[in-house]
Amino acid sequence: MKITLDHVTKRFPNRNKKIHEDVIAVNDFTFEIPDGKLIGLLGPSGCGKSTTLNLISGLEMPSAGRIYFGDTDVTDLPAENRGVGLVFQNYALYPHLTVLDNITFPLGNLRGAEKLTKEQMRAKATEVAKLVQISELMERRPSELSGGQQQRVAIARALVKMPSVLLLDEPLSNLDARLRLQTREELARIQKETGITTIFVTHDQEEAMSISDLIVVMKDGVIHQIGKPQEVYDKPCNLFVAKFLGTPPINVFEGRVKGGKLYIGDDAVLDVKLAENEADGKDASDKKSKDGEREVWVGIRPEGFIPDENGPLSCSLQKIEVMGRDTSVVSTHPAFAGTTIRSIIPSEDTAGIGGETVRFRLKPAKVCIFDRETEKTIEFTQP
Repeated sequence: MKITLDHVTKRFPNRNKKIHEDVIAVNDFTFEIPDGKLIGLLGPSGCGKSTTLNLISGLEMPSAGRIYFGDTDVTDLPAENRGVGLVFQNYALYPHLTVLDNITFPLGNLRGAEKLTKEQMRAKATEVAKLVQISELMERRPSELSGGQQQRVAIARALVKMPSVLLLDEPLSNLDARLRLQTREELARIQKETGITTIFVTHDQEEAMSISDLIVVMKDGVIHQIGKPQEVYDKPCNLFVAKFLGTPPINVFEGRVKGGKLYIGDDAVLDVKLAENEADGKDASDKKSKDGEREVWVGIRPEGFIPDENGPLSCSLQKIEVMGRDTSVVSTHPAFAGTTIRSIIPSEDTAGIGGETVRFRLKPAKVCIFDRETEKTIEFTQP
């Protein structure tokens, strides 16, 4: 099922009566969700991702804009008539019912021609239980299950009606780290096997990037970037997206471009040629000073540092943290816009690191340049 959101906006009355303006939770959201894909809605708390999910499900009505399932306008359609399956953060299982009864509960509400016999409901429940791998738990109650098992029951309950759309609102938040990894892999498998269009809401960028076909990065109710996870990671559209994606986060420095070189402090770290529309200032807010210098933010991914005793970037070494396969080199630099720089280096490449100073050369593909004022990405090439 293809889902289209056409200039959807959601406003809520402001609880502060001294402020008469409404709170805008979702602002002019326009996006077409392809049929059969798993989409990650990603952003910090309060960015509007759960509200967007509620608008798609019908639990909230938009203040403006339209919502389409396929070619059908469902904007004014009640939630129970939209054919969606919902999985919440807190599972919302009935504690007095068995796993079987929890899964079949939505089927018991069907009426008319859709009404099923107990045997038909059990058959459907058995089918989805096998899909989510909980067949042996059907007679247990939720209190007798682990967190991961309860989450699988919640997913089975959402799937048993074979919805056109599956909506997952922070479904892994209550699980421990190892179980989260296992369960998100299961979610990806289930989605591929069923082919149901799935929207996955999370603030955890690693979750979203690992299982989504596309990610939508939001902030303050506004879409900042849409794309394949690796493309958004490698080519963020602005500093916010770059900082939000990645663990450890991107290292951000105060920098400048002058004479075809990118400087961090006094270190000329890369030869760069800005894209023509950026270099002449047509699309940027600044920009060059009289001597041709342009102030920028420089973002370097942790994996973008290469230890080199003759490297152009000189940092003060603080400590080395061994993590097995990789090593985290912690350092500082006067132009760094934070506390400590984290460089992720393969353990076999750290033999020569020591003393008070560590020098790096940079991987150009892991370097991003942003306008100092607008924080938008500046495209560049190496001459």
